[in-house]
Amino acid sequence: MNRQVRIIGAPMDLGANRRGVDMGPSAIRYAGLADELRAAGVDPTDAGDLLVPRAEERDPDAEQPSEGSAKFLRETADVCTRLADEVAGALDAEAFPLVLGGDHSIAIGTMRGAGRDADLGAIWFDAHGDFNTPATSPSGNVHGMPLAAALGVGDFADTEWANVPTLREENVAIVGLRSLDDTEREEVLDSDVTVYTMSDIDERGVVPVTEDALDVATDGVDGVHVSLDLDWLDPKEAPGVGTPVRGGVTYREAHSALETVAERDEAEGVLRSMEVVEVNPILDEHNETAELATELAASAVGKRIL
Repeated sequence: MNRQVRIIGAPMDLGANRRGVDMGPSAIRYAGLADELRAAGVDPTDAGDLLVPRAEERDPDAEQPSEGSAKFLRETADVCTRLADEVAGALDAEAFPLVLGGDHSIAIGTMRGAGRDADLGAIWFDAHGDFNTPATSPSGNVHGMPLAAALGVGDFADTEWANVPTLREENVAIVGLRSLDDTEREEVLDSDVTVYTMSDIDERGVVPVTEDALDVATDGVDGVHVSLDLDWLDPKEAPGVGTPVRGGVTYREAHSALETVAERDEAEGVLRSMEVVEVNPILDEHNETAELATELAASAVGKRIL
């Protein structure tokens, strides 16, 4: 066990439109995350959970951008700022930060911390693009905006707490995309982000697609952030998510993709940070999605059958 992994819980549900995802970190731990990580040959320590304010105690519209809507923006900024410090602190201690969500808005904080002292690339395993801005989002839910926020798109151009100056669009790859809002689609097409849809995976296979995504994300950077949204998988495999989309990757494809990340990391030391998000125990069946989250995190850091 030569790699130290620091588990950081971020029980955020302010960015989503369904309650319950704040219990995701507890469900993932209960599913045996620490044991899975030890089986992968790493040494996990648990930093506990960040304090996240309750939605019912806050006004979702208390602070809004100049155009459009972003619910609980002030609270999201606070949580992500503190999370960024936790992630940067783990890296300073030479530990690998593994962040447990919570909704996907926490990715803003993870990437902000991981990119504080290093040029960063990112692989986004997700059914959705998360490329909305307050002006384009039909819901105002920030969990549909983290990638745009980190890249400074639209209303986020001058948002200091969200932007990751060391993350460039040409080093971002979205893998398994199958759901975009209309205006969001235009933003993605106008960007330099590389997108691999589920059709690409169907035609070429998940391993070649992931290898290409790694080539994109690692080009000229110091390390790669992996963002894993459990709705990337087909709902039959991961029922406990708030925004399921039919036609996702299978159990085996998901493991193959994360194993491919681990193989590249073993060869080149590319993996810098990771988050696992959108596990909602209220919607889950026998904690199945949380258990899958633990397995995939372990695959990403090197767990193998042989």
